[in-house]
Amino acid sequence: MFGVAFGTVVKRIFSVPRLVKMSDLQRILANNKAAEELLESLKRELKTIKNEQVQRKIAVLQAENETLRRQVDSCLKKLVALEVAHGKVQIPVPTPDEVRAGSGPVTVKMEPVAPPPVAKETPKQETQQKSESKAPKEKKPKKEKPAGEAKQGGAPPVEEPPVDVGRLDMRVGRIVEVSRHPDADSLYVEKIDCGEPNGPRTVISGLVKYVPIEQMQNRMVVALCNLKPAKMRGILSEAMVMCASSPDGVEILAPPEGSVPGDLVHVEGYPRVPDLVMNPKKKIFETVAPDLKTNSELVACYRDGAFVVPGKGTVKAQTLKNVQTADLRKDRYGAR
Repeated sequence: MFGVAFGTVVKRIFSVPRLVKMSDLQRILANNKAAEELLESLKRELKTIKNEQVQRKIAVLQAENETLRRQVDSCLKKLVALEVAHGKVQIPVPTPDEVRAGSGPVTVKMEPVAPPPVAKETPKQETQQKSESKAPKEKKPKKEKPAGEAKQGGAPPVEEPPVDVGRLDMRVGRIVEVSRHPDADSLYVEKIDCGEPNGPRTVISGLVKYVPIEQMQNRMVVALCNLKPAKMRGILSEAMVMCASSPDGVEILAPPEGSVPGDLVHVEGYPRVPDLVMNPKKKIFETVAPDLKTNSELVACYRDGAFVVPGKGTVKAQTLKNVQTADLRKDRYGAR
């Protein structure tokens, strides 16, 4: 009887740890299954995010490709006009689409025009010409030059690019130094690094009322670099900071993340062919300015074309939607 009772107690003692181990194993398996499901879910989300990033990258590259294609077309037209102006025979030039459709690279050659052969004169002809030269010459009526003919060589004038945002030289810059203008309470004097070998540009901006000075230091901006330099209260301003402005306030346009000083700002649909310095008499900026604005997504635009830094993204305002995009022109041109 004692042996039976002792055996029962021993079985109970050894059976308890076994039950505990089975419960732990089930819990571990359940946790493992939940972890695998979570991992699969994270993989699917990561794949979706990567696909979205790839699509955005493709869209940006397509926009950049279209801009470059337009630039190639414009440069090709200029090349043809210049070669014709210098008296060279123009070999038919394939369009970029024809080049892309071909099997290999196409070489364009310009051949000089051969001068006409000069016939040798016989002694009799020379005598006859001398006798004719002694006779009184009749004045011939002047031939009128056709409209648009150039003065030298009768070559047609080189076509000037259209007046649009492509004539503006906009670049990414960083404000490396800023101070108040000594003679104007509403103006800042900034040193802006635009990635140029000559060092930072001096820029005067009427932003004192709108942006605190501590928010100006080391700020990334979009600078318009081919305005004619102008003195503002005794200090020469060499560029203009592009801003979104409305009756409620002014905001400095922000380049996309990852931009560096010297990055060129393009506008979708408009080839970038900036003047070295815009002629104030042609009023190029004044013509373009009314169509500079932000859209409902805060993106800076010219008409329907967005400001972009190729491969990095769009230029945006912080909060101002559907407003004009330019500096305070009363300060840029009026403060002296």
